[in-house]
Amino acid sequence: MIALLFLGFSAGLPFLLVFSTLNARLADVGVETATIGFFSWLGITYSIKVFWAPVVDRVKLPLLDKLLGKRRSWIVLAQAGIATGLYLMAHVDATVAPEMMAFCGLLVAFSSATQDVAIDAYRIEIAEERLQAALAATYIFGYRLALLVAGAGALYLAEFWSWQVSYEVMALLVGVGAATVLIVREPTVNHFAAAQDIADKIEHEASKRTHLNPRLARFIGWFYAAIAGPFLDFFRRYKELAILILMMVAVYRISDIAMGVMANPFYLDFMGFSKTQVADVTKIFGFFMTIIGSLVGGVLVVRYGVRRILLAGAIMTAATNLLFVVLAQYPPNIATLALVVSADNLSGGIANVALIAWLSSMTSAAFTATQYALFSSLMTLPGKFIGGFSGMVVAGFGYAEFFLVAGLMGIPAILLAVYMMRKGERLDALAPRNEAVEQEPRRSD
Repeated sequence: MIALLFLGFSAGLPFLLVFSTLNARLADVGVETATIGFFSWLGITYSIKVFWAPVVDRVKLPLLDKLLGKRRSWIVLAQAGIATGLYLMAHVDATVAPEMMAFCGLLVAFSSATQDVAIDAYRIEIAEERLQAALAATYIFGYRLALLVAGAGALYLAEFWSWQVSYEVMALLVGVGAATVLIVREPTVNHFAAAQDIADKIEHEASKRTHLNPRLARFIGWFYAAIAGPFLDFFRRYKELAILILMMVAVYRISDIAMGVMANPFYLDFMGFSKTQVADVTKIFGFFMTIIGSLVGGVLVVRYGVRRILLAGAIMTAATNLLFVVLAQYPPNIATLALVVSADNLSGGIANVALIAWLSSMTSAAFTATQYALFSSLMTLPGKFIGGFSGMVVAGFGYAEFFLVAGLMGIPAILLAVYMMRKGERLDALAPRNEAVEQEPRRSD
């Protein structure tokens, strides 16, 4: 559990440094808002990590694998990429070379997403099933601490020293995770052996029935077990509802993610708050409000069922974006900012808990990791892509109009959440019977 605390810290550290903290840095040094919006596309890397996850799971790295083992070797390689990218970002002037800043940010984002895949695999394989909940909780706590350091901590360092010092310190903190990997042991059990068994069976059948080349037959077996199997299982189970479920996953966080791209430029550039004020309210205070929202969301899901809170979360997320429209109409006031940020973080915590619980309830035990990776990729990709155009909207119309559009983008999620409530009994009947997460109380919505 102590190891997962530090590995969670290592996983969470790079995220904000290529997202909201980077946006704050770009706004602070005078980069145009349209350009800042395009930088948010770096976050798409986290949304498409499922495409190279099978490589991380199956390929052994030369030399490093013999020294550390498969899981730890991939984590260390990813951490080396993160530290290198952050150090380079510390020494790049974004106003002179925005392309180089984007390239270094891409190195950090790609390495960070790869680290996430490897750490998730390590967490699953290092301990038996009865300890997984405790390990996951410890990992999340470490991740949240890292977000606080990479958010508020980086802003404080930039305020009192410089952005160069801030990113150099962040690069140095990657050593926390690297030291942890060198100390902990490599898992002795590979929980993906079942997928290999499926691949072997498909390879055998393909060779026997079609007389394929052995290498091609082996590829067909691997592809089915790693890629096709989770999709086929999901669509076979939910049939025509599968498309609507995927649409729900894709649009649920669009409003929240798109708004987040311009949040820091709005606080610093438009409202005129200092970096320390933004850190105090949005990072430290906002951190605790998100934790409270998550706890409240968990209690509400147990009491009222996941689909009702899923709908409530969608409504609250869209509504809190409209509060930013109001905030943009008045002179800067730190108390008003704290109130709006509180509402935003509380609603975000509730909505995220409901979404995670809903997605977890729909994954099959045979493909839990892969199907959840697909869900998590889909639920962030559209919002991050649309968020890339947020700077153009702000430059062309203004912050108030942008937040209004962001709020309206939450309407599809609300409508789909209502539809899922109406299909509640059927979704319950189709849900895997062997899942630990209960999707809904046994009463009608």
